[in-house]
Amino acid sequence: MSDSLDLVVCGAPLAARGTEVAKALIGLGWSVTVVASPAARAWLDQSAIEAVTGRAEVHEHRQPDQARRGPRPGAVVACPLTLSTGSKMALGIMDTYASGVLCEALACRTPITAVATLSNRLWPHPAWAGHLRTLTDAGVTFVNPISGAGGLRGARGRAGAAVRLHLERNADADLAHGRRRHVGA
Repeated sequence: MSDSLDLVVCGAPLAARGTEVAKALIGLGWSVTVVASPAARAWLDQSAIEAVTGRAEVHEHRQPDQARRGPRPGAVVACPLTLSTGSKMALGIMDTYASGVLCEALACRTPITAVATLSNRLWPHPAWAGHLRTLTDAGVTFVNPISGAGGLRGARGRAGAAVRLHLERNADADLAHGRRRHVGA
């Protein structure tokens, strides 16, 4: 398996800590590329991401005359994963680079660890339960965004361990920013 990992960051408050998550993943031996959804870009510190990963965050498809960006990832982490991008992944909608990375990883059975963060108002959306079933049945591992504990399937592997440890260490800061509904206990 490749040591390359794509960290997909979606537009939610936890995105502001994308640099910290990338650093934790690098600490476990991953070569990290941060992939930002359009909504996540406002939350990210692009210069800090580049300083930590050695490359700029990616948010657009490459142009036809540009070389491929590197090897296919050996794992993907979506932190945070929003209702919008999680639904797109479940349905195979690839209208942004970030959702395309997730859809391709799901189709290729690349290990995916996701930290779903939805507001209390969005959590009961009628489509969400079905999307969660689709994603977990396809092998996506969910991690609790408050405690870092494994959710429906539990965090597996180096990527899941890094995200879980980072979230466990920072649970108090997350609580200060307001609780979010989450997957699992």
